[in-house]
Amino acid sequence: MAATWEDSMKYLYAPKADKTASDFAGKRMAWLPIGGDEGFAKIEILKQENDDCQINLIDTNEKRTVNINDCQPMNPPKFEMCTDMSLLSYLNEGGILHNLKTRYVANVIYTYSGLFCIAVNPYKRFPIYTDVVIAQYRGKKRTELPPHVFSIADNAYSDMLQNRENQSILITGESGAGKTENTKKVIQYFASIGAVPQKEGDAKKMSVEDQVVMCNPVLEAYGNAKTVRNDNSSRFGKFIRVHFGKDAKLASADIEYYLLEKARLTYQNPEERNFHIFYQIFKGLTQEYQKNTLLLDVDPNNYKFLSNGDVEVKSQDDIELWKENEEAMLILNFSPDEKESILKLMSACMLFGNITLKQNKRDEGCEIENPVFIEKTAALLQVPAADFQKCLLKPRVKVGTEMVTKSQNSEQVYFACKALCKAIFERVFKWLIGKCNAALDTKKPRQNFCGVLDIAGFEIFDFNTFEQLCINLTNERLQQFFNHHMFILEQEEYKKEGIVWKFIDFGLDLEESIDLMEKPMGILPMLDEECVFPKATDMTYKDKVLTQHNKKHPKFSVPSMKAIKGMDNPPHFNIHHYAGIVGYNVGDWLTKNSDPLNENCLDLFRKSAMPFMAGLFEDCVPAGPKDRKKTFQTMAMVHRKSLNSLMTMLHSTYPHFIRCLVPNNTKTPGMVEAELILHQLRCNGVLEGIRIVRQGFPNRIAYPEFKQRYQILAASEIPAGFIEAKEATTIIIKHFGLTDDEAKPGNTKMFFRSGILGRLEDARDERITAILTAFQAIARGWLARKIFKKLMEQKVGVVVLQRNIRQHFVLRNWPWWKLFTKVKPLLSVARQEDEIRAKEEEMKKALEEAEIVLKAKKELEEKFEKLSEDRMKIQSELEKERQAAIDAENLCFTLETKQKELEEENNELIDRIEEEEDNNFSVAENKRTVEAELIKVKEELAALAEGLKSAGGDLAGKESEIKDKLEELVRKDEDIKKHESKIKDLGNRLGETEQALTISS
Repeated sequence: MAATWEDSMKYLYAPKADKTASDFAGKRMAWLPIGGDEGFAKIEILKQENDDCQINLIDTNEKRTVNINDCQPMNPPKFEMCTDMSLLSYLNEGGILHNLKTRYVANVIYTYSGLFCIAVNPYKRFPIYTDVVIAQYRGKKRTELPPHVFSIADNAYSDMLQNRENQSILITGESGAGKTENTKKVIQYFASIGAVPQKEGDAKKMSVEDQVVMCNPVLEAYGNAKTVRNDNSSRFGKFIRVHFGKDAKLASADIEYYLLEKARLTYQNPEERNFHIFYQIFKGLTQEYQKNTLLLDVDPNNYKFLSNGDVEVKSQDDIELWKENEEAMLILNFSPDEKESILKLMSACMLFGNITLKQNKRDEGCEIENPVFIEKTAALLQVPAADFQKCLLKPRVKVGTEMVTKSQNSEQVYFACKALCKAIFERVFKWLIGKCNAALDTKKPRQNFCGVLDIAGFEIFDFNTFEQLCINLTNERLQQFFNHHMFILEQEEYKKEGIVWKFIDFGLDLEESIDLMEKPMGILPMLDEECVFPKATDMTYKDKVLTQHNKKHPKFSVPSMKAIKGMDNPPHFNIHHYAGIVGYNVGDWLTKNSDPLNENCLDLFRKSAMPFMAGLFEDCVPAGPKDRKKTFQTMAMVHRKSLNSLMTMLHSTYPHFIRCLVPNNTKTPGMVEAELILHQLRCNGVLEGIRIVRQGFPNRIAYPEFKQRYQILAASEIPAGFIEAKEATTIIIKHFGLTDDEAKPGNTKMFFRSGILGRLEDARDERITAILTAFQAIARGWLARKIFKKLMEQKVGVVVLQRNIRQHFVLRNWPWWKLFTKVKPLLSVARQEDEIRAKEEEMKKALEEAEIVLKAKKELEEKFEKLSEDRMKIQSELEKERQAAIDAENLCFTLETKQKELEEENNELIDRIEEEEDNNFSVAENKRTVEAELIKVKEELAALAEGLKSAGGDLAGKESEIKDKLEELVRKDEDIKKHESKIKDLGNRLGETEQALTISS
């Protein structure tokens, strides 16, 4: 059954604290450092004289005298199990440790500390990462729900959408703190909220979010290993970019890696082991495949590079993990040839460690003791065994202008084998990252991305070497990035609230230690220079560093002889990091930094018959002396280059921070080791962030909230009625006597120095205690007076009762009293007659009143009947009127319809009249034309007649022509009469229509 939101709430919301204000009333509580697993003891300060104070240890009831500076004030009960530790009134180590411890014991693993979200490894599964919890945190502000990694992820996603700005989430912590698990949860959240709905045709297609999740098994197999604190520790840093499109859905993703721990390949400490993939090969593949294809024995204990530490890990099911790895590779489109090639190279890495040598007695060279392993290695790498052996034992090197063969001793060959093993593994790992990126690249358009940085935290061990320096430099830069970001946010907050404050960029505090490590003539640049000199050693490098920086740089020092006495590998110098002083041993630094590889072997690898192997080393082309100088890059150079690239990218994003903590070294749920937690808080920068906060005004309260909570401190000075919260706050602050340096008013909230709210809480508790004490005194006095009054009344009643009893004993034998007791019942008969008469009179009055009521009832009933009849009549009339109104409405509707019809007909008639008028006009024109022609014809006729008379022409022909003209005139007259009759008819019809319209309106 899936977990519900109610099931998850038990692990997200802190339970109600047992402490109450009454526990602190009138007491001065504090924390006393005692060391050990507890870290701090809860004490009550009884009295103080100068710097000495007498205390009482609460748990043991032991009295002591200590220095007041050793005591750290305890926060009031209001801040018990606080969700954001930056809001604590007293920002000290005791309060922070207590807050984290109480929440962790209550199974609440997430806590905010300003910009940080602190995650403490629970060492067990909680139902707080389900789809139900994702839905609850979707679109919520940080303060709406309890602390959670989903809240950080959702804020990053929302900021990306709202501000159209790339986001980054920086997850750091020690091995075993839960960095990788929290990274998975962040990716899970992005995959869930950015999932693209599947279409019917795409049912079988693997989505981007699934591919992002499926990258984890591959990267964990090749990049994770067991450490003392963590059975599945990531031994590399990675930055996963999840790209979103314009529709806020997943578009693609890509991965970059940093600081792969290659040294683990060749040596592991006790209780640790090599990368998981080597052990999964033995458990996941068949023995036949191991022997025939990978040329391996079936027992991993037979391989030196695998058996330095543990081989079996109970919490890691290598068979199941191998299946997950195979499934992931299938989803990420790994071909069978690629998978087989990778396995062969992993097998070759194991066989490198079993190559045994024996030193020649005649010269400085050596020879292979058992050629089986080197032949198997050459066969797996698909290079000629003889050439491979020759390249290892007697490589050709350039001396001047000639190539000569140089014999290598056994130590040099062993080192070369280890270096080649590391180079093969790193290139395979780099290829895997590229393959994952190719599978995740969907070619969809990208808008913005949310990146997740999972990288090792600050490391301080008994033996710190080159790898720790690189990791600590990275964390120093990341902490500087956080400090600068925090400075910007604080500056914006103060400007928005109108607070006048001298801003300090705390990122500059780390500048000196960073410059010491990476600026010219710093630790790493000097190491790069030393690697160039042929006869340089680790000790010559150490001497140059001490000469350059000892007693000259504030962040550099040399450990005292007393401090290093008895140490097997004493540190040669100290660097003062923000997290503490770290001593470094420079042993093998030149070798690790230069990372020399046998160029003869690299050229052989480049020519391998295995295409995959040749592709990995295709860039290893032999270079000339000039080109070699140009291309020479040390590990420090590569690391600083990638670190600068990372910081440039982070500065282009808006960051969010998650700090992971290891609660104890025994992996016990619910147990906290105080020193371990405080050490990590220093290394993770949490205490550094709190130090920065304490420089300003860390506690902020909105004016209405401040007025509501603290107006009791100046109740007599705040006027009655309505008053603005800001004005009331000013009165309270002035009454309490806070200076401008202790409290500053903003536009919407009040800003306080660290500890001021604690003083206000103490004063409020004292005031409430005084009020409650006075109220209790008044209440107890009232109750006592009430009890006293009741007792006095009881006393009077007892006296009266006693007197009556005494009188009864005196009178009971008196004859007259006996006579009275016998006559008394008879006296009630006379009273009964009087009572009967009174009852009869009352009955008469009642009857009269009943008659009056009856008459009134009848009158009312008559009135009611009459009113009912009138009501019925009115209702019938109303119904008639309603029917008449309905008929009138229907008639009106009918008339309106008819009116519309007549108007339409009228419009048609008007159109026809206009048309006939046009026709009449044309007929009249024709008539005038004909009449003019007739007159002209008559004139012509007269002229012809005269001409006939005079000329004596043919009269008969002209007469027929004249006759035709006359007939034509007659026809035209008839047409004119017909048109005039039509016009007359149309006029009559128009008149009738107008008359009908007049009647209807």
